[in-house]
Amino acid sequence: MLVKPCGDYQTNCYIYKDIIIDPGVNATSWVSKNVTNPKAILLTHGHFDHVWSVSELQKKYKIPVYIHKNDEFMLSEDIFNIGVPKAKADVLISKDETIDINGVNVSFQYFPGHTPGCMTIEIDEYMFSGDFIFNGSIGRVDFPYSSPSDMKKSFDKFLKINDDKIVLPGHGDKTTIKKEQENIKNFWYDRV
Repeated sequence: MLVKPCGDYQTNCYIYKDIIIDPGVNATSWVSKNVTNPKAILLTHGHFDHVWSVSELQKKYKIPVYIHKNDEFMLSEDIFNIGVPKAKADVLISKDETIDINGVNVSFQYFPGHTPGCMTIEIDEYMFSGDFIFNGSIGRVDFPYSSPSDMKKSFDKFLKINDDKIVLPGHGDKTTIKKEQENIKNFWYDRV
């Protein structure tokens, strides 16, 4: 498991089993030094700080890009008007599903709220949570296309998970599902 906080927002870009997750601002050189034959680019959501280097990496490695269908538009529309390089998705996720990506089982779980297509990506004992949940915190719901009501529904779904995977968030340090379930129940649930 490799991780590099990228750009001004220190967005965590991960490499695991030759899969790139959330390649943010200026991630390309780090990725290139740490993986020779990447299999895919997986995106937890479409915000610029998680997708900035997608186009560059896609061109360099000719690998597929996966994103939820509800966030696909963020790859081609610069919703914050800051010059994010445009990219194109190859595979659109539409529901909770597990996909074999070159011999790696990848489970996508849909948790909208921070964005319309926010999702977690589970591989082995890891849950890459993007900006859905962090260590002791949650993703903001005051951005364009965010939805507090969707976030509340995502909390309900998250609280039903019985597994206790290691959570690797889009920003900050790792945590666990059980720890964040307690944080949501005790602090965040009624604040959204």
